[in-house]
Amino acid sequence: MRTVELFYLPGCPYCVKAKRAQTELKENPVLERVRVRWIDESEERDYADEHNYYYVPTMYVGEKKVYEARPGSSYDEIRDGLKAAMSLALEE
Repeated sequence: MRTVELFYLPGCPYCVKAKRAQTELKENPVLERVRVRWIDESEERDYADEHNYYYVPTMYVGEKKVYEARPGSSYDEIRDGLKAAMSLALEE
């Protein structure tokens, strides 16, 4: 099983939605096994710069970008993106 790497910024309202989505998705006994590593891009700038994204939250599994939020992303879109990333992590 791989780890989901989730890039975020403190104070980002879309990242708050991602945190809420993680709490919801972890209620699923299968998805609760998936590790989600939260990476504060302001603290891990060099590592963040190695990844191709513009908006946060952005989720990677390995080298694959699974989801990148955009302005106006809804809670459901962010939750579905995180669920897709977690599901992919389970497959690998």
